[in-house]
Amino acid sequence: MPAHLTDPEQLKELLGIPFTPEQTACIVAPPAPQVIVAGAGSGKTTVMAARVVWLVGTGQVAPEQVLGLTFTNKAAGELAERVRKALIRAGVTDPDAIDPDHPPGEPAISTYHAFAGRLLTDHGLRLGLEPTSRLLADATRYQLAARVLREAPGPYPALTRSFADLVSDLLALDAELAEHLVRPEDLLAWDAGLLDTLEGVRLSNADLRKVPEAAAARRALADLVIRYRAAKRRQDLLDFGDQIALSARLAGLPEVGRVLRDEYRVVLLDEYQDTSVAQRILLAGLFGGGTGHPVTAVGDPCQAIYGWRGASVANLDDFPEHFAHADGRPAARQALSENRRSGGRLLDLANGLAEPLRAMHAGVEALRPAPGAEREGTVRCALLRTHAEEIDWIADSVAHLVRTGTAPGEIAVLCRTATDFAEIQGALVARDVPVEVVGLSGLLHLPEVADLVAVCEVLQDPGANASLVRLLSGPRWRIGPRDLALLGRRARLLVSHARVAGDDDPDRRLAEAVEGVDPSEVISLADALDTFLETPLDGTGDDDGLPFSPDARVRFARLATELRELRRALSDPLMDVLHRVLAVTGLEVELSASPHALAARRRETLSNFLDVAASFAASDNEATLLAFLGFLRTAAQYEKGLDNALPGGENTVKVLTAHKSKGLEWDVVAVPGLVTGTFPSGQGREKWTAQGKVLPHALRGDAETLPDAASWDSRGLKAFHEAMKDHQHTEELRLGYVTFTRPRSLLLGSGHWWGPSQKKPRGPSDFLTALYEHCAAGHGEIEAWADEPAEDEENPALHRAIADEVWPLPLDDEALDRRRAAAETVLAHLDALATRPEGPPAAPDPYDDPDWPPPPDDDAAPPEEADPDWAGDPADWDTWTTDRPTAQDRTAARKDGPT
Repeated sequence: MPAHLTDPEQLKELLGIPFTPEQTACIVAPPAPQVIVAGAGSGKTTVMAARVVWLVGTGQVAPEQVLGLTFTNKAAGELAERVRKALIRAGVTDPDAIDPDHPPGEPAISTYHAFAGRLLTDHGLRLGLEPTSRLLADATRYQLAARVLREAPGPYPALTRSFADLVSDLLALDAELAEHLVRPEDLLAWDAGLLDTLEGVRLSNADLRKVPEAAAARRALADLVIRYRAAKRRQDLLDFGDQIALSARLAGLPEVGRVLRDEYRVVLLDEYQDTSVAQRILLAGLFGGGTGHPVTAVGDPCQAIYGWRGASVANLDDFPEHFAHADGRPAARQALSENRRSGGRLLDLANGLAEPLRAMHAGVEALRPAPGAEREGTVRCALLRTHAEEIDWIADSVAHLVRTGTAPGEIAVLCRTATDFAEIQGALVARDVPVEVVGLSGLLHLPEVADLVAVCEVLQDPGANASLVRLLSGPRWRIGPRDLALLGRRARLLVSHARVAGDDDPDRRLAEAVEGVDPSEVISLADALDTFLETPLDGTGDDDGLPFSPDARVRFARLATELRELRRALSDPLMDVLHRVLAVTGLEVELSASPHALAARRRETLSNFLDVAASFAASDNEATLLAFLGFLRTAAQYEKGLDNALPGGENTVKVLTAHKSKGLEWDVVAVPGLVTGTFPSGQGREKWTAQGKVLPHALRGDAETLPDAASWDSRGLKAFHEAMKDHQHTEELRLGYVTFTRPRSLLLGSGHWWGPSQKKPRGPSDFLTALYEHCAAGHGEIEAWADEPAEDEENPALHRAIADEVWPLPLDDEALDRRRAAAETVLAHLDALATRPEGPPAAPDPYDDPDWPPPPDDDAAPPEEADPDWAGDPADWDTWTTDRPTAQDRTAARKDGPT
C-alpha cells in the first residue's frame, strides 16, 4: 500500500491533536506485540485510532487487515467512527472517490463476543458445530433454564432456594464454567472429593458446616448445567459463554490461527484488563503463543472492577509472556499517564488512593495533569449528622449548580449501591432538577418498580415472604407490625397443622402424594393470607384465636382476593401479566392521576421498566414471568448493573452506580454514601465455600491471583475469610479510583453518622477521610463536618414520628380536603338512609318541587327546534306551557291525592 505518512509530526497536523511524547511512542511503535498501560483519562481511544492511521498511512498494513476488539457495541461504534474519520482526515481514504468494483477496505472493529461468533460461523465445522446454530437471547436463556429446572427428575434436597433464584444460580454456574473452560463433569468429581475429605473433619462452626452444604448444592447445579447444555445442543442454540468456550477450543487448532493471522496483520485489544480467562486463551491461541504477531493491548489494572463477573486482571499483567516475540522476548510494555480530563488537584486525590494499586501492578504510573491544569479541579466534602441531611446536602448542591449555569447533563450522582436512588431522585425532582436513573439495577430500587416486581414475586412464588411483607407494610395496605407478626404466627401454625395432619391421617398423606404436595412445607405468608377468604371478617370463625385487628382482616381478605385473581392469568404472555398487575393494583392510574412532578418522573420510570420487559419478551414469544424474574435477579446482583443500559442523551442529572460510570465523564460528580461499610464496601465477593453457584478457586484459570482455604478447620477458614476481605478491599480501591477520576472540574463527596434505620452510628469511610484530608490541605472545601455522636446517643431517625403513609405519592392537601369532605357527605347521606323506617321507599311526589314547572319563556323555540326528538302534537306543547298547574293546584292535589 502506498505511504501517505512519513513523519509523526504529519500525523499531529493532519489529525489536529497535540500528542504527548508517551502517546507518540505508542502510536509509532513498530508492528510488534506491546501492551499499553493507559491511566484514566489518558486518551487510549485516541491513541488506538491514531495507531491505525499511522500503520495504514505509512503503508505497513491495509485498512482491512486491522482487527479491533472491545467490549460493548457502543465502544466498538465509537472506535470505528474515530478510525474512519481519522483515515479520511489523513487522506488515507477518500469517501468521494469510491470505485464500486473495488470499494475501499475498512478495519474490522467489533466486540469480543461478536468476533467469537464470527469465528464459530467460519470455522465451527472443525468442531462439528453446524453454521445454523442460533445465539440465545436473554429471554430464551432464562426460559430454557426454567424449563430444564422444572423437568429435571431430581430430587435435589441440597437446592433450597426459590425457583427464580435457582434459575439464576444455574445460569451463573454455567457461565463460570464456560469462562474458565471447566467441564461440569470435572466440577462434579472435584466436589465429590471435597465431600469425601470433609466426612472425616469436625465441622466446629457455622462457616465450616456451610462448606459441604455448598458443595452438595454445587453438585446438584452441575447436574442441571449438564441438562441445560444438552437442551441447548438439541435445539442448536448457543449463548455468549458457549461462543467464547468453543472459540477457545478452535484457537487451539494451529490452522485456524494461521488463517486469522494472515487475515489480520495488526490486532488492537481494548480494555484488556476486563477479559476473562477463556477470552485470553482464545486471543493468545490465535495471535500469541510466541508468534510475535503485532498485537497491541490497552488497559489499566487500576480500573479492573469486573472481577466478580469473570474478568481477570492477571491477563494484563501477564500479557508480555502470553504474547511474546518470536524469539521468546517478552512483549514491550508502555504507559500513558498524562490525564487530560481532570484538574491536577483531583488527580492528586486519585493518585493517593491508587498508590497501593500501583505497587501491585507493573508499568502503572501516577497520573499527571495536562500542562497548565496543575491547580485546577475542586473537591467539596461534607459529613452530615443523618442520612436525610446528607441527601438534602447533595440535592441542594446539585440544584445550586444547575441554577448557577451548570447544565444538568454535565452532572452525575454515583452511588456504591442503588439503595438510595429513590430518595436522591425524589429530592432532586422536589428542587425542579431534571433527573434520570440509569440502568435496570437502578430502576429495580425505585418504589413504583419495586412494588410491581414484589407483586409478581408473590404471584410466582407463594414463599416470597419478603416481597409480601413489602406489599403489606407499604402505603397501599398499611398493615402494622402487630398484625404482621400475627400473620407470621398463623403461617407457622398452618405448617405445623399440615405436618400433624399428614402424620396422623393416612388418607391425607395419600392425597398429598397424588397431588404432588411438597412434604417439606415451608412457612408461607401467602398461604396464611388465603385463610382470610374462608374466615369471617368479624373474627367469629376458627382462626386460631389470633387477635387480628378488624381493619387488617378486611385488608388481608382484599389482597388475597386480588392475588387469587391475578394468579389465574400467569399463563398469559409476560406483558399481559404485567399490565394486568398494574391495572388491578391501580399503580399506573394513581401515578397518572397525580399532578406532582415526582409522579411524572415515576411514570417515566415505569415506562422504562416496561420497555425492558417488552425487549425481554420480544426475543421469545413464550417468555414467562418466572424467566423474567430470574433475569431481574441477575440484573440486580451486587447492584453493579449487569444490564448494558447507558445514560441517555437528555439534559438530565444522571443517577447511577459507580460500576456503570466506567468509561464516562462529567464536569461535576457527586458521590454520596461514603460511610463505613458502604463505600468502600465491607461485603466481600460471594465465597465458593458458602455458595453453590460459585466455582471453587482451585478450578479457576486465575487461581494464582485468588486466596483459598489452606485447611478445613476454624483457623484455616478464618484465614481464608480474612484474605478474601483483603481481596475485596483491593477491588473497592479500584472502584474508588474509577469513581474519583470521572469528574472534570468538581467532586462532591459526603457521608453521615446516622443511617435511616441503624442503631449504631456509621461515620466517615476511608474514602471520605481521604477527601477530608485533601480539603484540609488546602485543595478543597469542607462544607460541613458533624461531630461524632455521644456513646449514649440514639439514632434520631428511629424516633421520628412516622407520617401517615399514602399510596403511591404524597397527595395535594387542598385536593385531599375536598375529597374527604365529599366522602363525609356521601357517608352522612348513607347513614341518613340507614336510619329511615323499614318498608318500601315512598313514591316520589311530583309536586314536591315548588319551582316546577319553570315560568314560561316567551322566547322559547318551538318544540321541534328545542328538542328535535319531540314527537307530540304542537297543541299539546302549547297547552302545557300555558295551562300548567299553579301552586294552589299542587296544594289541592296533595289533599285529594294523585289523580
